[in-house]
Amino acid sequence: MACENNLVVKQIIDLYSQISNLESLKPSKNVDTLFGQLVSTCLPTDIDIDVTKIHDEKVKDMRSHLIKLCGEAEGYLEQHFSTIIGSFEDNPLNHLHIFPYYNNYLKLSKLEFDLLAEHTSHVPTKIAFIGSGPMPLTSIVLAKFHLPNTTIHNFDIDSQANTLASSLVSRDPDLSKRMIFHTTDVLNAKKGLDQYDVVFLAALVGMDKESKVKAIEHLEKHMAPGAVLMLRSAHGLRAFLYPIVDSCDLKGFEVLTIYHPSDDVVNSVVIARKLGGLGEVRSSQIERCVVMPCNCSKIHAIMNSRGIKKTMIEEFTAIE
Repeated sequence: MACENNLVVKQIIDLYSQISNLESLKPSKNVDTLFGQLVSTCLPTDIDIDVTKIHDEKVKDMRSHLIKLCGEAEGYLEQHFSTIIGSFEDNPLNHLHIFPYYNNYLKLSKLEFDLLAEHTSHVPTKIAFIGSGPMPLTSIVLAKFHLPNTTIHNFDIDSQANTLASSLVSRDPDLSKRMIFHTTDVLNAKKGLDQYDVVFLAALVGMDKESKVKAIEHLEKHMAPGAVLMLRSAHGLRAFLYPIVDSCDLKGFEVLTIYHPSDDVVNSVVIARKLGGLGEVRSSQIERCVVMPCNCSKIHAIMNSRGIKKTMIEEFTAIE
């Protein structure tokens, strides 16, 4: 059956029609309900859908617009809850659970940390997160629970987003010193990018293929050889919510893992290493599009069965 005629895709098209007719995408009962239904519809991984094989131009245009609407709504949601959480008189970090998707970020950040540990022999001292937004939960969770001695530099184009984000950590005696915020467009960030061991590129940076690839190409030019780039992608039905990052989009990088979760963590995780360092491989190996499917639930079993005891994992055993 053609992807366009799939019943689930038709449900997504119907939800898109309702969402695109909303007067505002700011949090409200109607907005929350529609986007909740959309996410629930796109979560199943047992439906074989490849959005890259959609031929109907109307459906392709719908998907592109829906991804942008999702990004806009997510921005409003984070802004809304960052304002609320930042208004608490005590440490705002004690109230992060108020954010409706906080548990998802806990799972995603733990997954990213574990995958990073598989491909890194040392604990990163400096990390850059591009597109951190008004609620930089990944940076906060990594710094608070997984990387207690790492400094995280957060980059966002929106000064208001950085103001809200910095207020979340300003009253925390630890993270206020290790979370640094920069207001700039990623394409203007050149000097200093080679100082980071790991660079995260947020899912909402580059909401279409052209702009996503442009951001990746910029990072490739300015990251240090051997540094790790971590990106978020999407797979199957979830690609109606977020853009896809393919291995062939990562020219100048060695693709280490493309990881597709099967639980309620929506984003896939892509890990790549900038060529020129110890991880350099033959160019013929990186010019192919390679898909490396994984099952999110198997990561710990895989690591244990292989007897992997990397320095990074051992160092944080007590913390975990």
